[in-house]
Amino acid sequence: MNKSSKETELGGLISVKILVDIWQLDNKFNSAIIDYMTQNNYISTKDLARILGVSRQAIQKMLKGYDNIRIKEVGKSFLYEIGSLPEEIKKRIDSARFEAAEKMKSLKISNGKDLDFEKELWKAADKLRGNINVGEYKNVVLGLIFLKYVSDSFYQRRSELEKDISNPQKAFFIRDESSRSYYLTQKDPYQSAGIFYIPEKARWEFLKTKTLQKDIGKYIDEAMEAIEEENPKLKGILPKIYAHTQLESNVLAELINIFSGIKFNYDEEKEKDTLGRIYEYFIGQFASAEGKRGGEFYTPKPIVKLLVEILEPYEGARIFDPACGSGGMFVQSGEFLRKHKQDPSKISFYGQELNSDTWRLCQMNLAIRGIIGQIEQGNSYYDDKFLDLKADFVLSNPPFNADWNPQRLAEGDPRLKYGTPPASNANFMWIQHFIHHLAPNGMAGFVMANGALAVGGKEGEIRKKIIEDDLVDIIISCPPKLFYNVSLPVSLWFVTKNKKNGRFRNRTGEILFIDAREIYTPISRKQYTLTDEQIQKITDAVRSWREEEGYKKYEDISGFCKLATLEEIKKNGYVLTPGRYVGIAPEEDDGIPFEEKMQKLTDELKQYFEENHKLEKEIEDNLKKLKI
Repeated sequence: MNKSSKETELGGLISVKILVDIWQLDNKFNSAIIDYMTQNNYISTKDLARILGVSRQAIQKMLKGYDNIRIKEVGKSFLYEIGSLPEEIKKRIDSARFEAAEKMKSLKISNGKDLDFEKELWKAADKLRGNINVGEYKNVVLGLIFLKYVSDSFYQRRSELEKDISNPQKAFFIRDESSRSYYLTQKDPYQSAGIFYIPEKARWEFLKTKTLQKDIGKYIDEAMEAIEEENPKLKGILPKIYAHTQLESNVLAELINIFSGIKFNYDEEKEKDTLGRIYEYFIGQFASAEGKRGGEFYTPKPIVKLLVEILEPYEGARIFDPACGSGGMFVQSGEFLRKHKQDPSKISFYGQELNSDTWRLCQMNLAIRGIIGQIEQGNSYYDDKFLDLKADFVLSNPPFNADWNPQRLAEGDPRLKYGTPPASNANFMWIQHFIHHLAPNGMAGFVMANGALAVGGKEGEIRKKIIEDDLVDIIISCPPKLFYNVSLPVSLWFVTKNKKNGRFRNRTGEILFIDAREIYTPISRKQYTLTDEQIQKITDAVRSWREEEGYKKYEDISGFCKLATLEEIKKNGYVLTPGRYVGIAPEEDDGIPFEEKMQKLTDELKQYFEENHKLEKEIEDNLKKLKI
C-alpha cells in the first residue's frame, strides 16, 4: 500500500474506522462515494463486507499487511482500487457471487407463502451487485422481475388458449393446425384477457438462450422496446438501460438464471401474487439500501397497512395518492379488499408522482399486481393532474417540510381554502391538497411530520381553521425509526369530510388521539417495525371508538388513547400532539426502592462517562497518527 501523505497502512485505520463509519452517513460523502464507485474501479469496505458476508472489521484484518493496495480518499472515508486487491480476495469475491447464484438455481418455491425464498433471492441479487450504485441496480433488477412476470403471464395464457382451440368440445375449437398456430400469434386473445402480448424476442425463454452472449444487455433492451411496441399502455415505462449498465454481462446472465427459478407451472393467481410480493420485497430492500433516497419512493409496509386498515376502503371507491412513489398505497388497498372477500378490480386508483424513474416503478408495480390505475407524472403543487377529482379516499406519504413556491400558483387556487403556507414548508399545502380532493363523504389518511401538530404562525392558523371545520378525525403518534428516509418523528393524520356520513357512528366534535410511540418491534439497531398484532391493537382502539360491529365498548386508556372534544382542543391552543391528551401510562410497581434504583442509575452513568472519555482519547490518538 502506498504510505505517502495520508495513504497510510491499514493497521492505523482499523480503530479510527469507527469514526469514519459515522461520517459516511453524511449525504454529501455518500454522494461522493457513489460517484467514485460508478465512474472508477473502486469499492468500499461496506460493499466488500456485503459481498463476502463478513463484518467490516473482518475486511480490515484480511487486508492488513498488503502493501500494494491503492486507496482513494473520498470526503472523510476511502475506497479500495479493485484491481490492486490481493488475488485471493478477488477470487473470494467471484466465488461468493457464483455460489449465491448457484444456490438460487437449486431452490424452488414450494408454495406462495415461502418468505425465505424472497430473502434468499435478495441475498443472491445483492451479492451480484458488486460496487454498482444501488439506484442504478434497482432499475436493472426490478425491470428483469417485471419482464419475467409479463413473459410468464403470456405463457400461461397461451397454454390456456392451446387447450381451448385444440379441444373439439370447446366453443373456440379450431380444426386446422396451421390456423391454430396463427391464432396463437394474434394479440387480441391475450389483450382481451388483460394479458400483455409478448413478442418472441422478448420472451423469457428466448433471453435465456442469450445468457452466454457478451451483449446480453442489448437483447434485454430490445425485449423491453418490443414489449412497449406491442403494448401501448407500457410505452415509455420500461427501463432500457441494460446495454449501457456497468454490470458485467455475466452478472446480467446470472440474474436471468436465478429469476428463472420462480416457477409455479403457470398458476396465474399464484404467479401474480408471488412475483408481486417479490417485486414489493425488493423495492423495500432497495429503499433500505439507499437510505434517505430510498424513502422517496417507498413507505414501509406496516405504515401503509395501518393507514388502509383504519380507512377501510370498499368496492367502487376512488383512491387518490398525489405523491404515490412506487404505488404501495394502491397495492395495500387491493390487498385489503381481497382479504375481506371483495373484488380489488372494482376500485379506481389515481396517482401522481414527480420523479420519472419512480413513476415507472409504480407503473410496473401495479401491472405486476394486475391493478389498473391512472398514474400521471408531474409536480402536484403546481401541475395538479386531477383538477376535478373528488376521491372517496386519499392515501399518501408526501415529502416532509419541503420548500415550495406559492407564487407559482394561480390567484385564488381553490385548494388553499384555509390559507397559504409559507414557502419554507409545504406541509399544510399537502394537507389542504388532500382535503380539496375529498368527495363530500371522503376520508384521508396520510403521514406527516410531527411539527405540523403544534407549529404556530401561518401554519398554526391553517391548522386551527381545519380543526374548527371539524375535519380532523384521528391523530396517531408513531414510534421512531420506522422510515428509511427520515429520523424525525412522524404521525398519521386521518381527515374526514363528514363525520356523520353513516359508515361509522356520528363523531361530530370529537378527535381520537392515539400515542403509539412505545408500540414497535426492533428489527435492527436502526430500524423498527410494527407487527400485525401491534397494528391490530391500534386499529381495534379506532374501531371501538367508531362503535363498529363486533368491537368492545371504547374506553380511554392512560398513555395510549383519548377521545377529546373540540372544546378541549381549543383550550390546548389547537395543538394536536397526542401526548398532551392521552397522559402517561401508569407505571407498575416492581418492588425496588427508589434509593436503590437511583444508586444503580448513578453508577451506570459514571461508567458510561468513563468509557466515553476513553473512546474520545483513542480516536484523538488515531487522528494524530493520520495527521488530520
